[in-house]
Amino acid sequence: MRTINRIFCSLLLAGACSFGAFAQENQSYFLHTIEKGQSLYSISSMYGVTQSDIVKLNPGSDEKIFVGRTLRIPRTAANTQTETFHTIAQGETLYRLTVKYGVSAKAICDANPGLSAENFRIGQVIRIPSVGEAGTVTTETVTESVIPPIQGPVQSRCKEMHKVKRKETVYSISREYGISEAELIAANPELKGENKIKKGTFLCIPFPTAQVENTTQPKVAPSNSELFSENQKMTERFSTIKAAIILPFLDVPKNDAARMVEYYEGFLMAVDSLKRSGVSVDLYTYNSGSESTSLNSILSKKEMKDMDIIFGPLHQQHIKPLADFAQKNDIRLVIPFTSKDNSVFRNPAIYQINTPQSYLYSEVYDHFVRQFPNANVIFIEASTGTKDKAEFIKGLKDELKNRSIPMKSLKEDATVESLKTVLRADRENIFIPTSGNNVTLIKILPQLTLLVRDNPESNIHLFGYPEWQTYTKDHLEAFFELDTYFYSSFYTNNLLPAAINFTKSYRRWYGKDMEERYPKFGMLGFDTGYFFLKGLSRYGSELEKNMQRMDLTPIQTGFKFQRVNNWGGLINKKVFFVRFTKNYELIKLDYD
Repeated sequence: MRTINRIFCSLLLAGACSFGAFAQENQSYFLHTIEKGQSLYSISSMYGVTQSDIVKLNPGSDEKIFVGRTLRIPRTAANTQTETFHTIAQGETLYRLTVKYGVSAKAICDANPGLSAENFRIGQVIRIPSVGEAGTVTTETVTESVIPPIQGPVQSRCKEMHKVKRKETVYSISREYGISEAELIAANPELKGENKIKKGTFLCIPFPTAQVENTTQPKVAPSNSELFSENQKMTERFSTIKAAIILPFLDVPKNDAARMVEYYEGFLMAVDSLKRSGVSVDLYTYNSGSESTSLNSILSKKEMKDMDIIFGPLHQQHIKPLADFAQKNDIRLVIPFTSKDNSVFRNPAIYQINTPQSYLYSEVYDHFVRQFPNANVIFIEASTGTKDKAEFIKGLKDELKNRSIPMKSLKEDATVESLKTVLRADRENIFIPTSGNNVTLIKILPQLTLLVRDNPESNIHLFGYPEWQTYTKDHLEAFFELDTYFYSSFYTNNLLPAAINFTKSYRRWYGKDMEERYPKFGMLGFDTGYFFLKGLSRYGSELEKNMQRMDLTPIQTGFKFQRVNNWGGLINKKVFFVRFTKNYELIKLDYD
């Protein structure tokens, strides 16, 4: 018990701690347990509060936060009007929360797609939808061994209110709640005759006849497993997948247009491959235009509400309206490019291919210490281009310090003799420049190469960044000689059969080669299109639960999706290490 207490106690807030920390939750704040990869920015985005609001309740959190500790998150007018965030305390069940907040178990499950009976545990934060959003609910009398029974049965015509979703019918809704179609229509006279059921309307779900007759008999409170099982969405299969691509092909800079066209061309190759294997896809393509262009004309098209999945956009300004549309209409949205938008933290419809930096770096640090547990790290301080890597370097230094891994720093113009003084015979010597640009590489590679040649007995490596993929033609020999590593979420070995075959097919299809850039957008289009369309064809609406079973090997893009919280979307946390060995081999190191 003491160990559990320590896990959920915030050392930022108190010296002595216990589960009493969770009892401290009050009307002015709730508690959030920090997870790996989260930053103050991502946490503030999750809850719709400012970073400064969090810092006021948690002094020092603007300088550093620690995995496993808790933060007080303020309840503001902004995040309590339409929803409530609740930290699960000891002894709480899903049923208890339905009683406390007056919303149905289904409403809580729908508002938290990442929540399940397996992860319903102390310290988890969940979103409680407003009564207006969830529909009113009444609770019947139950007995529960750990809490007193609720006094007096509540009489009501409706057991709960159901918000109609896309493609639902009178038959499917009546089956979901275990009542007859006649009972549902009797409780909702507007469904009589030829009136069609409309998406977004609320229907009264009556008590089953047998239950109404026996309302005076107390019942045992249902378990979490029972409630989650009862409120699990029916699996939907797609005979034909309707997919939309919304990207700027026209009225944009030439370079942007070329990238989007190449992505689209790779995507079409994926659709063709899937159709040859029996997968039916209806593909709709739209030009989103420039950054200032509105998406309203596209989103107002009749067919858009019937999409199963959307790919895009490119421009930052287009993400929110497109993401809001996808969430409202229960459509998956795959964002292939940007990693800087925060919509994924509050929108369950989003799949973000490019990992937010804090999550990406966290994965890299873990892989680094696994690959080099006996490291001696030497940072080479670059004179230019360090701004982009400042956060990465700071985080890595903190990680090395926490793990007692020795590190030193030298200027980029350090002589071979100076470099030699920091080497250790008992450890792997890892040189890391604080800039990823090519100018820095040009400056440091000659000295490092001489160092390796003069000290063949020393275990020396160079470690760097994803953009180094674009510099391999310039520095390939040096990379091999220095036993170089770099991290990346995108990588393909052009000598592998899959890459060779794709490159040949692309050239045959379009009469040209893909542009030499990182990543190759043709491969990105193929990988994202094939992965998601194949997944939907195989698992239908159960895709999210079966992603770990996807036995696909992408050409360039790695996929490992994780939901950012119980109510948000999914981010791609896949990271590779690529190694150039002294034996002139290229190895992709996959740690999953």
